[in-house]
Amino acid sequence: MPSLLEEVESILRHIVIDVLGYSEEVYEVLRVPERVLQVKIPVKTPDGRVRVFVGWRSQHNSALGPYKGGVRFHPSVTMDEVVALSIIMTWKNALVDLPYGGGKGGVRVDPRKLSKWELEQVARGYIRGIVEYIGPDRDIPAPDVNTDPQVMAWMMDEYYRLTGDNSFAVITGKPLELMGLKARIVATGYGVAIAAREAARRLWGGVEGRTVAIQGYGNVGYHTAKFLHEMGAKIVAVSDSRGGVYCPDGVDPEKAKSVKKKTGSVIDYDGDRCRKISNRELLELDVDILVPAAIENVITVENAPRIKARIVVEGANGPVTAEADKILARRGVVVVPDVLANAGGVIVSHIEWVCGRTGDRVGYEEALKKLEAKMVNAIDVVWQLWEAEFKPKNEPMRDAAYTIAVQKVLQAMKVRGWL
Repeated sequence: MPSLLEEVESILRHIVIDVLGYSEEVYEVLRVPERVLQVKIPVKTPDGRVRVFVGWRSQHNSALGPYKGGVRFHPSVTMDEVVALSIIMTWKNALVDLPYGGGKGGVRVDPRKLSKWELEQVARGYIRGIVEYIGPDRDIPAPDVNTDPQVMAWMMDEYYRLTGDNSFAVITGKPLELMGLKARIVATGYGVAIAAREAARRLWGGVEGRTVAIQGYGNVGYHTAKFLHEMGAKIVAVSDSRGGVYCPDGVDPEKAKSVKKKTGSVIDYDGDRCRKISNRELLELDVDILVPAAIENVITVENAPRIKARIVVEGANGPVTAEADKILARRGVVVVPDVLANAGGVIVSHIEWVCGRTGDRVGYEEALKKLEAKMVNAIDVVWQLWEAEFKPKNEPMRDAAYTIAVQKVLQAMKVRGWL
């Protein structure tokens, strides 16, 4: 199976050469990151041992503004994964009209095996390794997998210690005490829910009463379930790494969250007519809307013919492979791509960044209102192009989204004199 980087490069090449008609040279200019940093993070443990962790920061493209993207802590992080995610961030930021380029970071570490003190040393060590290349107008890190507001606070403080610049705009996703936003924790899931709602509105007139299955019940999956439930949709299945549960009468998102917190998995959720299912079974359930919000490459050429959902909304990055996307498009399945569907987090990060620069504060409801306006506008633009040029040829919505984003970046590069 192709890696995430191979998938991202394949999609980009198709758009640049096959759709837009540019040369191989233009594709190479867009493919290669402007800078990839590797850092060594030695951490001395309380018992005197020294553990060494490796991290990366990929700065893909800065034509539209400073690099922007999260930092993940995970034992399987690779440089290629970080590069791929930075490329995705370039298109995501362009698509929702943010003044950013694409960046991404990662450290190969299992935070569950670290003490709080050790976790802080990893966070600070990472910033020490990249401090010369970040800043409010250069590169603005944010949370991602296994990083949270506390980790961001340590990172911001380390930047201050090293540079003397006590800027609240160098990091987003921070605690409320450091000009963070309450809306940030819900932002990505809320954006995914809006994407599902808007797709359902165009297909069926609304999302009310529509059945939904969600793979992945971390922060994004839970908040997607919560907001879709509040919008009137019926969540019938949820899952995590240990498996899932299918309840035809509906899953209570809050109860599922409580069960996961208490037992470690939603698989222990109980209710009338509920049954345990595998993650593979969840993907192939007969539901209206499917939200893969866990990991990449879960819908492939192997299972794409068996997907029964009419709408697939990519809560995770790259859950549908490029070839599977084509199969689904030919079958009439609408796939709302990751660069559009899960952009809510970076939209609210931008709001926080602006607040950090101005000293203003934005409330929870106001931030979500701004997020919704950005998402709905981007969905409208992508949907119109898709219906006019790509849908008639049974081509996926991803092609329309990438076409818009790539054109924005290329135009910025041209007027800057880079091309």
